Amino acid sequence: MTLRQEFLALAQQRGVNFSQLCQRFGISRKTGYKWRRRYREKGVTGLADLSRRPQHSPRRSQPAIEEKVLAIRDQYGWGARKIKACLERVGEGSLAKSTVHAILLRHERVTNAPENTVGAYQRFEKERPNQLWQMDFKGHFSLGNQERCHPLTVLDDHSRYALCLQACRNERGSTVQQQLTATFRRYGLPERMLMDNGPPWGNDLLHRFTPLTVWLLRLGVAVSHGRPYHPQTQGKDERFHRSLKVEVLAQRVFADLDYMQSRFDDWRHCYNHVRPHEALDMQVPASRYEPSPRSFPEQLPPIEYGTIDKLRKVQPDGKISFRRREVHVGKAFHGYAVALRPSTDDGVYDVYFATHRIAQVDLRQPRNRPVADH
Repeated sequence: MTLRQEFLALAQQRGVNFSQLCQRFGISRKTGYKWRRRYREKGVTGLADLSRRPQHSPRRSQPAIEEKVLAIRDQYGWGARKIKACLERVGEGSLAKSTVHAILLRHERVTNAPENTVGAYQRFEKERPNQLWQMDFKGHFSLGNQERCHPLTVLDDHSRYALCLQACRNERGSTVQQQLTATFRRYGLPERMLMDNGPPWGNDLLHRFTPLTVWLLRLGVAVSHGRPYHPQTQGKDERFHRSLKVEVLAQRVFADLDYMQSRFDDWRHCYNHVRPHEALDMQVPASRYEPSPRSFPEQLPPIEYGTIDKLRKVQPDGKISFRRREVHVGKAFHGYAVALRPSTDDGVYDVYFATHRIAQVDLRQPRNRPVADH
């Protein structure tokens, strides 16, 4: 049922290709139109197994409001600001944050301690969805059957929409590629992905590319890495991990990966479609997200270079030879052809893989090292 709600929320975004969206969700257009018609007529109550209880009762008594506040608090663990926004969104009328906090205080759901304040910091945000996705693994933990769970998370930078929250058995590149393939099939391709410098997306400054990130480049997805030892570069994903820990994982043990994934699926829907987000003026991430118009290609596109490009094949040690010099581009490109093109500076050549600059060669210097392209 959460999948239907997600489909309908995305279908309402301006500019969405409805037929393409139906295909990505694995349904016919007839089914998609049926869901949309029922949703327009009755809202979420028009979907089969949702409650048909009215969401708005204009003469609801104050005790009923208190019950609603406490129910949201007990279910999600949210504070007064989020509870207030959630109740107003479903038609409970205007509520003061102080009123909601007083209810929580009276029923001993919170203490009267002042909220922690954080010093000013600089935020950045992309202008539209799918310009940048942030990706990372949250720290792994043990399950009840002694397996380890490695949560893989992918977040859209503009909307904070959680595109992937997957309980993985490991952090291998093949595992990440499998989950990204499913994510790309549903939401399309982003313009760029941001990740840290550790495996499976990077090793160090000299080996910034891995088979996984080379695969992304072939798909036309640019790759960026955060500054070493600066997790705030991926601040939105880090904040997502904090919420995941507090609202799902804290002080709990889950039986196995299947049960863990079912909890992740429920919480991801709540995070995207129910939970108000302070950085979005208390709106939900789904209100700002729409799928990418760039569909995932089931077959990798061929790599094409210009007729004036100087081509070199990458050797097993990750190097190419150019003008009697060895240039390191990375072992992940072994077997591929790369192109060298003159830059705007005399004696300096840019090294391209497909459409992405991956290194630079300065013939004016005795030694050449790859230059990061962020």
